[in-house]
Amino acid sequence: MIGRSVIVACLASLVAAQSNVVGSASGFASGVTGGGDATPATPADTAELMEWLTDDEPRVILLDKEYNFIGTEGTTTENGCRPDSNTCGSSGQDALDGPNWCSDSYPVVEVTYDVAATNPIDVKSNKSLVGVGDKGVIRGKGFRFVNGAENIIFQNVEITELNPQYIWGGDALQFSGSDLIWIDHVRISLVGRQMIVTGFESAGRVTISNSEFDGTTSWSASCNGEHYWTFLFVGEGDQITFANNWIHDTSGRCPKVGDQATLHTVNNYFQTNKGHNFDIADGAQILIEGNVFEDCKTPMPEASTISGGVFNVPSSSDAASCSSALGRSCQVNSVSGSGDFTSFTDTTMLSAIGGATSVWEAISADEVAASVSANAGIGKLSTSSSSSSSSSASTEAVKAADEGAATSSATSAPVSSETPAQTSSKAAVETTSSASTGAAVARWGQCGGSGWTGSTTCADGATCTVQNDWYSQCL
Repeated sequence: MIGRSVIVACLASLVAAQSNVVGSASGFASGVTGGGDATPATPADTAELMEWLTDDEPRVILLDKEYNFIGTEGTTTENGCRPDSNTCGSSGQDALDGPNWCSDSYPVVEVTYDVAATNPIDVKSNKSLVGVGDKGVIRGKGFRFVNGAENIIFQNVEITELNPQYIWGGDALQFSGSDLIWIDHVRISLVGRQMIVTGFESAGRVTISNSEFDGTTSWSASCNGEHYWTFLFVGEGDQITFANNWIHDTSGRCPKVGDQATLHTVNNYFQTNKGHNFDIADGAQILIEGNVFEDCKTPMPEASTISGGVFNVPSSSDAASCSSALGRSCQVNSVSGSGDFTSFTDTTMLSAIGGATSVWEAISADEVAASVSANAGIGKLSTSSSSSSSSSASTEAVKAADEGAATSSATSAPVSSETPAQTSSKAAVETTSSASTGAAVARWGQCGGSGWTGSTTCADGATCTVQNDWYSQCL
C-alpha cells in the first residue's frame, strides 16, 4: 500500500503541474513568459480578477471556476438598427450604434444589451491567465491588449456570451499597441462582433494556437446559423502565428487580413463555412500551409486572388520553396467538399515568416483534422499535439497518481486546494518524465529534456524536436 506521504506528494505535484503555464510558445510569440515565476493564485470573484489583470504586478492567475460578468455593470436599452444583412429577423443580428455605425437607411430598432461585454478589460503586461482543467470560463466579458501591454499568456480559458445577438455587442480579444502575446487552448463562442481583432496599431508578435473558435449561433449576420465576424487582422506590422486551431461553423472573415500584416497560418482545421475564409488585402504577407479546408464554400474570395504576397503551397513540388527561409519544406493544404482554392505562388514573404525566433513545425495536412479537433480548446492541455504544449506523459502521470490514490487509506490527509502551488511546470515535467523505456516514442510524446531518462527515438518517422531546455517532443 502506498504511504500517505507519497500520495500527498504525488497529488501536490499534480496540482503544481496544473497551476502554471504548460509548454512554451512557438512562432512569433516565442520567448513570452507571462507572469513568469510569480506565485499562482486564484481570484475570489470577478472584481478581484479585474483588479489583478489591470495592476502592474507580474501575476500567474488561475481560474478554477466560472467568472460571470453578465449583469455586473447593468443593462442598457437604446436605439440601434437593423442592417440590410439581417433578412431573418430574430435569427439575424441587429446592431448597436455605439461607434455610430448605423446608416440612416437602416431601420431603427430598440436594443437591450449587457454593458459589461462592451467594456473589455485592459490587461497589463506580465500576466498569465490559466484555466484549471475545464473550469476556467469567462462569461460576458472580453479583453484588450493595448497601450504597450506585452508579455501576456492566456491559456486554457473559455470566453463566451458577449451580447451575441448584436453586431458591436462585444469582441472577445482585441490587440492594438501590444507585443509578445500567446493565446493557447482558448475556446471562444457566442460573441457579438469579432472573436479576435487587431488594429489599427500593431499587435506586435502574437501566437494563437490550439484554440477552438465555435461560430454556432442563433443570431447570424449571414442568416445561416454561422457567425460572420471571426478574425480581423488589420494592425500595422502585425506578426501573427496562427496554428493548430479549429475554426468551425463560421461564415466570413476567417480571417480578414489587412495590407500590413504578416501571418503564418499553419495546421488549422477550417470546418464548415458557408461564406468565405481568407479575405486578403493587397500587401499582406501570408504563408498558408498544412491546413484543412472541409465544407468551406469559398476558401479564397475572388477579391483576394489579385493580392500579392501570398503563398499557399499549391502542390508538393512547391513545398521545397520554403527550405531556405524556414529550414524545412512547407506542407500542402487539404481541400475537400469546398470551393476553389486558387494557387498563390509568391514566396517573397517567406523571409518575414522565417524571421520569427521559432518557426512553427508543420505536420502533414492528412493528420490535422483528427488531431486538431481532438486537442484544440479548453481542458485539453495534456493531450495537445502542438509543439507548444505538454506531451501525453502528463496524462499518464495523472492516471498513475489517481490509481495510486485509490489504493491508499481513505484517511489520507487531503491536499488543500486553497493554497496555490509554487512548484514550476518545469519541475512537474521533470518529475513525470522519469519512467524509462527503450521503445520508440509515438508522435507527440516526450523524447527528451532535463531529467528525461526515457527513449529519445521517435516512431513513425517523427523527429525528436527540442522545445526548450526541459522538454523535447516527437514531431
